[in-house]
Formats: sequence, structure tokens, C-alpha cells
Amino acid sequence: MDLKKQNILFFTRIMNLGGTEKVILQLCEIFKTLVNKIVVCSCGGISDQKLQEMGIKHYEIYDIDDKALITILNNIKVIKEIIKNENITIIHTHHRMAAFYVEIMKLYKKCYCFNTCHNTFYNKKILTRFVYRHTNLITCGEMVKRNLVEFFKIPGNRITVIHNAIKPFDGNIIPNTTIENMKKSGFFVVGNIGRLSKQKGMEYFIKAIPDIINKYPNTRFVIVGDGKSKIKLELLAKELHISNYIVFLGYCPDVQNVMVQMDLIVLSSLWEGLPLTPIEAFSVGKTIIATAVDGTIEVVENEKCGFLIEPKKPEQIAEKVIWIIEHPEEKKSMEQEAKKRYEQEFSVDRLSKAYIDFYERIRN
Repeated sequence: MDLKKQNILFFTRIMNLGGTEKVILQLCEIFKTLVNKIVVCSCGGISDQKLQEMGIKHYEIYDIDDKALITILNNIKVIKEIIKNENITIIHTHHRMAAFYVEIMKLYKKCYCFNTCHNTFYNKKILTRFVYRHTNLITCGEMVKRNLVEFFKIPGNRITVIHNAIKPFDGNIIPNTTIENMKKSGFFVVGNIGRLSKQKGMEYFIKAIPDIINKYPNTRFVIVGDGKSKIKLELLAKELHISNYIVFLGYCPDVQNVMVQMDLIVLSSLWEGLPLTPIEAFSVGKTIIATAVDGTIEVVENEKCGFLIEPKKPEQIAEKVIWIIEHPEEKKSMEQEAKKRYEQEFSVDRLSKAYIDFYERIRN
């Protein structure tokens, strides 16, 4: 494939700067000088400014998760216009329903079609096999590939694994007032970063707090992110009488900048593809307590650069946080190992080379 002649359409659901959307932005940066043109199609979100800064056009369509016939027909019309007006030659989807539109519109007959799978799933088996019939598949980790092969029965030779990556932190720390005040007061700050949704298991993080503060009341907790579960989680904190110990910081675009100001990171997810949170933590030299789900075990080496625990176990979160507080020298050693793991396995240079190689070897 001659990249200089290609016009790429990156197609996802919502550009809300979750893990999937961060990967798309990384791919935009990687390919913007290598291809003729890049455009992005999604159902909305908050990253328009980042795309504009890169000079990349963003098309907004109706929610592709909406199965109503009128929505599907309207989206088909808009997508056809995008393909035609932008002379698209590559369609790279990042959502199962985006791949659905590629399949039903038979766009694989006109374009190179790729799909990056970012999570494991155990539903919609027939739909998934249908939408991935004619696309070149990439997974963000070995566990996501295994999920496609074992559950969906997709041949493994059709799937390429390319690990997610994170840019190195530039070292320019912009103090977050909330965290800064906590640190000035002598508090040990534990953070959890992610969408406020069922997947991220934030309720189990919150339920771990009483056991921690009973032993170490000088601990404070910060949740970074936003989502539909926010009110429910705030009510849970109130019911547990820990509202004074936890801050819901909301969405922060500079995750590494916020993480570097914390003492410890927790990832309480119930499922993941290959999560960015531990990679982001490692990139700023922080260790992590993470649930041993799916691709997380590909990132976190247990008891070396972090701890792996069972999902839905707040008592295990509390136990490991307390251990970290009580073992500062071991914590320092784990942080050093975390930084090494990031540099060796999850750099953007590795991601860039892998994706460019993948694109260049594809043939019609």
C-alpha cells in the first residue's frame, strides 16, 4: 500500500477521550504526515478541539448504537457522502457497530477496511462474526485476540496484536489545586482514573475506603473522570460517611499531569481490553493496584511493577493500599520497575512502527 495516496476515515462511536479515543488521536498524529488525508467520523464527544489543532475534519453522525431503522438509514446516507466527498480509501473502525455499517454498506469492496478491537465481549456472537467478515482485524492485546478466537470463533491468522501505548510525560507539572492542597496537608493521595461507568468498578474502590481510613485516616482519594454513574457513586460515598475523604475531580484532559501528583493509582475495572491507565501510571513512574482482568495482566507484572487483585473485592483494594503505605521502600522499587516496563513495552514509537507496518503490508 502506498500510504501517500491514502485518505483515511477513522470511525468510532463517541470521541470522549476514553482509551479508544486516545488511540485514535495517536493514530491521527502518527499518520497525518504519512497519508494524503485523515478525517474522523463519530457520534459526538469533546475532542473536536484536539482534531482541529491537527487540522483534521470531524464528521458527526447519529448514534451508531441506535438500532432504529430511521437512524440506520440516515447514517448510511451521511457515511456515503463522507466516503464520496473525501475520496476515502481506508476505513479504520474502532467500534463494533462502526464495523456493522462497513459490512452492510459493502464498503470493503471499495476501500481497505480495518478494525481495532479495544475490549473483550461475550455477547452478540452472530452480529460480531457478521460485522468482522471482510475486515482486517487488530486487537490491543493478546487477551482480546483470544476472546475473538475462542468465543467468536474468528480465525487467529486474521488478527494482529498491537499493544496500546502512551506518549512520555513532558515533565511539565501543572499543579492541580485539589491534589496540591491534599499534599500540603500531609495526606497520602490515592487516585482512580476512568469513566464513571459499570466497567470501571468505581463502587468497589469507594467501598474499600472505610477500611483504609480506619487504619490510616491521613489518606485521601481522588476519582478522575465523568460519566452516567457519577450521582450513584456520590450517593454511595455519602452512605458510607466518607464524602470528606474523597473528591470527584471530573474529567481531566491531562491525565499524566494529574497522576504524577498522586502517591498511588488504583484500577478497579471489571473488564478491559488493554487498559491505558496502568500504562499512563507507569509512564510517570507510579505503581498501581489493578484488577486481574483480561488485558490488564499483560501490562501489570504482579508484585514487580504493581499488584494484581480480584475484581469486585474492595477488601483486597484496601489490603494492598495499606501495604503500600506501610512499605515505602518497596513502593519506590515498584515505581522504578513500572517506569522501566513502560519504556520497554508501551512506547509510542513501538505503536507507531507496528501500525505503519500493518498498513503497508495490507493488499487488496
